[in-house]
Amino acid sequence: MEKANIIVSGKNGQLGFEFSRLVQGESDYNFLFFSREELDISSQPALEQVFHQYRPAAFINCGAYTQVDKAETDRETAFKINAEAVGLIANLCRIHDTVFIHFSTDYVFDGMGVRPYKTSDKTAPVNYYGYTKWMGEELALKNNDRTIIIRTSWVYSTHGKNFVKTMLKLMSERSEIRVVNDQIGSPTYAADLAEAVLQILPTVLRPQFQRYGVFHFSNEGVISWFQFAEKIKAVAGKSSTIHPIDTAGFPTPAKRPPYSVFDLSDIEKVFGIQPKPWDESLIRCLQKLKNDSAN
Repeated sequence: MEKANIIVSGKNGQLGFEFSRLVQGESDYNFLFFSREELDISSQPALEQVFHQYRPAAFINCGAYTQVDKAETDRETAFKINAEAVGLIANLCRIHDTVFIHFSTDYVFDGMGVRPYKTSDKTAPVNYYGYTKWMGEELALKNNDRTIIIRTSWVYSTHGKNFVKTMLKLMSERSEIRVVNDQIGSPTYAADLAEAVLQILPTVLRPQFQRYGVFHFSNEGVISWFQFAEKIKAVAGKSSTIHPIDTAGFPTPAKRPPYSVFDLSDIEKVFGIQPKPWDESLIRCLQKLKNDSAN
């Protein structure tokens, strides 16, 4: 029997990279990875060509505009990639009876919550990046009934730019660094998110599956950015002094939500996903980084 084609866009981003690493030798599906240069997700003709050529059973969109601060001024590009392109993909998925798996963010919420956010809670983005991601969700759900949106938070990996790699670099260069201590959330190791998606794929591809819509995924545990940095320091054996500061002491062009904790019960109930503790995943990521640099 011929394997189903699964398209993965954004192969050079953190999540796309972890997917490609994870499915090496994967036998159940034929994964087709595309970089931004190989597939412009904002181009309808480019997307149509890929859909006609490969007839994918699923399209996993790892492509995104992720520069939160830059999005405040580069609004046209951010909206084009995070909203318009998502609507285009979703519409083609509907036409070709393709399952659409797309990723969103904790930034669709205002961060004023006092308990973990449920998928049904009211969205209220506080910056333009969050707005574009929210619009992407709306267009995806409107244009294709067979859409899975996974909101995630504080993503890091061995690849690309992220908080973990930035902290390691700063700790190697400076004796003292400052990290905000009044923004609370849950880190997500991109490799764990990729693994979760692979786990849910056989279920969402079944013709009888009905429970499409929004899900939340992160690693287990609630910490501040400062606590995250402290753990990175401890595991990596660094000696820099880390000073906790308030968000007011670290102004950025885009406002950040102060509370970004998810209720993970939906993804646990529907798919049996058991998110790993954040500190254990961080240790695995740092070990991989160490191994990669040694090779």
